Amino acid sequence: MAKTISKKTSSPEKSLRAKKPSKSFSDQLRQKYQNLRAKWRKFRGKKANPHRSFRRSYREDYVRETKAPGLLSHAMTTFQLIFKHWRTFLPMILAMTFAYIILVGLMSEDLYQQFQDSIDTTSAELANGEIGNFAKAGLLLISTITTGGLDTGMSEVQVVFMLLLFLIMWLVTIYLMRHFLAGGHPKFRDGLYNALSPLISTLLVFVVIFIQAIPLLLVVITYSAALNTGFLDTPFYALVYFIFAVLMIMTTIYLLSSSLIALVAVTAPGMYPMRALFSASDLMAGHRTKFIIRVFYLIVVVALIYVIVMTPIILLDLLMKSAWEWIYGVPIVPFCLLIVTCFVFIYATTYIYRYYRYLLDYQEK
Repeated sequence: MAKTISKKTSSPEKSLRAKKPSKSFSDQLRQKYQNLRAKWRKFRGKKANPHRSFRRSYREDYVRETKAPGLLSHAMTTFQLIFKHWRTFLPMILAMTFAYIILVGLMSEDLYQQFQDSIDTTSAELANGEIGNFAKAGLLLISTITTGGLDTGMSEVQVVFMLLLFLIMWLVTIYLMRHFLAGGHPKFRDGLYNALSPLISTLLVFVVIFIQAIPLLLVVITYSAALNTGFLDTPFYALVYFIFAVLMIMTTIYLLSSSLIALVAVTAPGMYPMRALFSASDLMAGHRTKFIIRVFYLIVVVALIYVIVMTPIILLDLLMKSAWEWIYGVPIVPFCLLIVTCFVFIYATTYIYRYYRYLLDYQEK
């Protein structure tokens, strides 16, 4: 009898728990949304996010002055920093050059001679063979600069090796620059052994960059389709497509301007890819236009490097091969072009990293 009484009686807590109504599905979704929103606010913190919604953005929220040097000073100090530590960067350039030759392949001398023969044929037809060596060297430089001195008929494996070696150069250069600016004296060996830890994080940022470049890819695809179908022959349709292309290109440039800085930020120890992307976006708020101008200036400097260095080499190659026949098959120009390409990539990496440090140091102050 006692056992049956104990089964019927229950505690007040259990009775209240039984009477508590269960939440509906909409209430559960609302609670999950509020929890995710609270986590997102905690993750982002109190950051100024102008132009992210239809709310009014105030100028003082996104205009931030920096003490970055001018364009010419930025370019020249980058040269000085590389040449100051030439004992570290010279072995790096030589090692990367021979790695490209072994794993990817050097542009063949036969292909270079085909470029030269085609220019000779064109000059004979258009200028009656009176084109000068200097103009010929410029045309050869324009024809071969897109190859970077590498083999043009690369397989899929060679393309993977090419991208991987460029990624290694990017990480090693940033590692060395970070320690040089901190007062250290690292060697190329130290950078090669220690700089590859954020490789996976950098690859994930590259995936985000590829997604952000989809508008530009759409412009390329639709432009080729519009040419084949004659869509651009009508002036009105051409104007509509021009507006579409401009909007897509501006969207891609806007997104990539912060993602390039994220490629630098993700190399910091303990930095995760998404945290690097959001940190770079906050860091670039109000500085995107200035950074885009510096990137275009970098392109001009890179073009000048190729012209100043490679034009005398091409002229010397033309004179030597016209005087000595035994040197005809030696790939002098492709080898020098590959060396200049490796130097240019190191220079561009240092250029972008220095601007990142300008922004970061000013924000910390």
